[in-house]
Amino acid sequence: MKEKSIISDLHLKFAERTWNDTFQLVRRCMEKSRDESKPCELLVRSLERLQQEVNVSSMNTMRSRLEMIATQQGMGFHVTEATCYLTADLFYLEVVLAPCGGVEEVKVAPHGAPPVSSDSLLQLLRLKNFADFSVKLAGLFTQYNIPGDNEIKLKLLMSLQHLGRDLEQISHLPRAPKDCDPEMDMINNGSVGCLTIGKEDCPLTIQFYITPTDVKKTDSHTKAVAQAAQVTVCASNVTHKLQMASVIPQPAQLDPQGYPVFLPLNEVANETLPACFLLKLQPAVPMMMSFVNKLSIITDVTIPDVDLQWAPLPKLLMRGSLSLNNHGERLDEQDTIFTVPVPGDVMHSYILPGAAWEAPAQRGTVMDSIPFTHPAHVPAVLELLRHQCVINLLLRSCISSQWASPGSVCDLHFEVLPESDTSFSVTFNPPSTNSLAVLLVNISDSHQITCSLFAAGTCDPSLDEYITTVMKRCMSVPETLTTLYSKLEEITSALLSPGRRATTEAENDESAPKSATVTDTNSALTEISQRAAVPEDSFSISGSAHYAMSVANSELPPEINTSPVVNPYPFTPAGVFPHWIGNNGQLSELT
Repeated sequence: MKEKSIISDLHLKFAERTWNDTFQLVRRCMEKSRDESKPCELLVRSLERLQQEVNVSSMNTMRSRLEMIATQQGMGFHVTEATCYLTADLFYLEVVLAPCGGVEEVKVAPHGAPPVSSDSLLQLLRLKNFADFSVKLAGLFTQYNIPGDNEIKLKLLMSLQHLGRDLEQISHLPRAPKDCDPEMDMINNGSVGCLTIGKEDCPLTIQFYITPTDVKKTDSHTKAVAQAAQVTVCASNVTHKLQMASVIPQPAQLDPQGYPVFLPLNEVANETLPACFLLKLQPAVPMMMSFVNKLSIITDVTIPDVDLQWAPLPKLLMRGSLSLNNHGERLDEQDTIFTVPVPGDVMHSYILPGAAWEAPAQRGTVMDSIPFTHPAHVPAVLELLRHQCVINLLLRSCISSQWASPGSVCDLHFEVLPESDTSFSVTFNPPSTNSLAVLLVNISDSHQITCSLFAAGTCDPSLDEYITTVMKRCMSVPETLTTLYSKLEEITSALLSPGRRATTEAENDESAPKSATVTDTNSALTEISQRAAVPEDSFSISGSAHYAMSVANSELPPEINTSPVVNPYPFTPAGVFPHWIGNNGQLSELT
């Protein structure tokens, strides 16, 4: 009763107060915080919540909202009459307010440059879209949040500006288009992706990967879903040579492979500074250990292992994308069954055996930033990132499901196993057979995906080509397997038709005897198909009678585990070094 009385007294005390009075009260409490450098977190959250709930309809409320946004970004805030200034070391934002709380003008002023009007920021404030305004301001703050004292800050800013201009030159170099959609072609195939540069109110950003399905879903809003990276600088424990002038010869040149030619740093103005350039990935990308090692070799910048947390790649892909309680069934501590709905009211189940994905070669880490020191590194790094994005996309299609009710019945069951760092296999039971089939998916690079089916009676190369085409079009393992299963049903129905059965039996009587290992209605089976077929009693069951475990290695076609190494980057010998980087990771002289 006493607590209720206190609350009632507080309600009566503040019933007649305005929201502005409440803001002032919270601010006074914050000023009395014991630690002046860090106000009470609870009070800060209370003030933010209050301001989010209040309609901005006056100059004072708009000032309060802008001040809160500046504080959240770690920026200073100053007011002179009707103008608010959100300040940082190397840039500031100027917001001119109207008496009613509206916004008349927004200007961005980088260091040493006059203020420039920003229509994009102005529209966000006029629409009172403070969330997107905060995100855009955070990007600018990251762009200009350069470490070091004033002298080093200015040198790094100059180096970053030269890097941006060089990347812009690279983006304008001629190249043969590979996609009918110009924007998608630039993002997925451009040497430096789709570059955003030259605007004071927009940070230097590279969009480097987007899927065809994302383009269809968003129509013209491609930029909202593309994998991107913001280009900035960061402090480093070791010094690096950074450009203080352009490293692209004039006029710009292309090598025989169509990639830009660069000058080594010792031939242009440079500074040795305790910093390096940085690609801040948006969002972060789960990467396998072998890919992380290649990044370090390409850029010649060591990525500290102490900062990386390693885990099996499927676990990294699961984090933040689904809840196992809602979308998966745990068989044990390692194996998880995922249910994935596909078009046509069909439900698939996928099991990713934990023991197989726990192997050291299949472990990865989430990369949120990649350090580098030269614009020549960017094309090779982007190709590596695209490659990993394609692998992640295909695997995630097996584990990212919509809501599945407990005890739901699945139509088809599959097991996904790693074969190498760039390939995996899917084992399943083909229609109307007691054997297993294996679909090998090999991702040589972001542009080359091949699917190979190993199963009894499927020696037609055109089927592999067909499935590969389907996979490239939909970029989804479940959709591809649905199509493959339907195709196999058609083939089986044709083979088991009365006319076909009689013809086949006559051919078999006149030619070779039936195989002792596999009984098939086709007149002949290839050696690979015979090795791929597994009798029903030769596989084990794990956790559930629905999930057939993997085929033994001795019974799998040798192509799965012994396929030749493919160079995924034609301009990087052995898949690691770009042509402009020597074997020691240093930039080579031009020939």
